[in-house]
Amino acid sequence: IVAEEDEHKFDFDLLDPTKIIPEELVPITPLGKMVLNRNPDNFFAEVEQVAFCPGHIVPGIDFTNDPLLQGRLFSYTDTQISRLGGPNFHEIPINRPVVPFHNGQRDAQHRTVIDKGRASYEPNSIDGGWPKETPAGPTDGGFESYYERVDANKVRERSESFGDHFSQATLFYNSMSHHEKEHIIAAYSFELGKVEREFIRARQVNEILANIDLELAKRVAQNLGLPAPTKGTVPARETSLKESPALSQVNLLSGDIKTRKVAILAANGVDGAAIDALKAALEAEGAHAKLLGPTSAPVTTAQGKTLPIDASMEGMPSIAFDAVFIPGGKESVKALSGDGVALHYVLEAYKHLKAIAVASDVKPLLDLLKLEADAGLIVGADAKAFKAFFAAIAQHRVWAREPKSKAIPA
Repeated sequence: IVAEEDEHKFDFDLLDPTKIIPEELVPITPLGKMVLNRNPDNFFAEVEQVAFCPGHIVPGIDFTNDPLLQGRLFSYTDTQISRLGGPNFHEIPINRPVVPFHNGQRDAQHRTVIDKGRASYEPNSIDGGWPKETPAGPTDGGFESYYERVDANKVRERSESFGDHFSQATLFYNSMSHHEKEHIIAAYSFELGKVEREFIRARQVNEILANIDLELAKRVAQNLGLPAPTKGTVPARETSLKESPALSQVNLLSGDIKTRKVAILAANGVDGAAIDALKAALEAEGAHAKLLGPTSAPVTTAQGKTLPIDASMEGMPSIAFDAVFIPGGKESVKALSGDGVALHYVLEAYKHLKAIAVASDVKPLLDLLKLEADAGLIVGADAKAFKAFFAAIAQHRVWAREPKSKAIPA
């Protein structure tokens, strides 16, 4: 929320939709919470038919003069009318307000509400003036537009304040951690490497990247076999903020493992006690586990108990999980060590820098894949090992492993 008197005090134009408002300049004011507490029961009815529109607002909020928002205010509604078959898309169950509402809208395609009144306009003398708009003001709470004075010449051109194209890109890059910067360099190198015309690659490096950060431009140029630029093509703009830690995902970790999903790989002869211990520990932390087998058939533990399998390793790959655990059990470890799908599962999770924990007798499987223990690859299945495992999961990825993981064939 920006105070009206502060509208023009920033290094950028608030109405430029390509710009962000750094949290260091304007702290976030929480206004509410969206809770995602279940998956949809029917994907089409609850997802495909959702009609979002920025015009759906509550009293007390009005629209800025952001040109992108102003365009969306009418185009989104127009889109929903075409996409969902008519103007009554608000009566589809997923779009229907959770509180009673009344308006003068009647008829047209796909009407589901049966109106009993005879008037579809306001004011009217037939239905006692109803439905009518809720009066504005603090008593009734109706919508009231903000009376903003606008006094200027209307011209078809962008303001000079929209002319800064690089300072916030520099701010973003400066705010990244080391491994995030490496990912940006790799991404630019990969995408520009597919561009056939070398002069286009050079233009991107010299006229775009060099104006963002020279080191970024030099690294990408080196990967593309281009001469490294020595300076940008436009003067660097002085700004009041050099970096914004809030822009880095590394600084947005929750500190816990709530809702995280852990895959448990098992075959016949698996140590059932280790599975039970991990599941109990995960449940205490608010996380979840899925038991995966070579197939969807149940497995028999070393203790003789039959365990149902949630999915096969092929049916629910490692990319669907935050971490992997391999319990012990001589026969289970032997079966997994000879299963190409299981070996690929572990190797893929390792290369994606995910936390992995294995029981001590699973070490031969790691040796087979030439994987060494690290801060996110824990050997052990006791309380101490689980604590280290959960700490690695909470970090989202094991970034220190990245150089080593690149040396391992896919």
